Amino acid sequence: MRVVKRPFEIIEHPADVGFIAYGGSFGEVLENAALAMMSLGCEREAIEERERREIRASGADNEALLFDWLAEILAVADAEGLAFRRAEVTQLGEGEARGVAYGEKFDKARHRAGTYIKAVTYHELRVEETGDGWRARVFLDV
Repeated sequence: MRVVKRPFEIIEHPADVGFIAYGGSFGEVLENAALAMMSLGCEREAIEERERREIRASGADNEALLFDWLAEILAVADAEGLAFRRAEVTQLGEGEARGVAYGEKFDKARHRAGTYIKAVTYHELRVEETGDGWRARVFLDV
């Protein structure tokens, strides 16, 4: 496994917001993509890991799996009013990822909301293995 110095970077887009996530493995790219999305939605430093939610995703290819992973995290956070600090992949197989997202109920007295994310999109969604590890490009509908 390669060591990656930065987990993600935010990229500009005229209508949406996007990011590029990096990782030494595909599992690490999934985790860092979730981290990027969580960082856009809420200032993560104030979020405590009081609650955990099981995350299950599936997809026919790496792009579809990444899409479903992020969409599932977003759906759980939105439905339950949670702010997540991080997610970890606990099991990764052909077309399937399982993991856990850690966070707590959003409290506007303690948490600074960021960009409201409506959805994960397939717009320019790309996952690739490079000579330096793995990279994923994602745009979110805001």
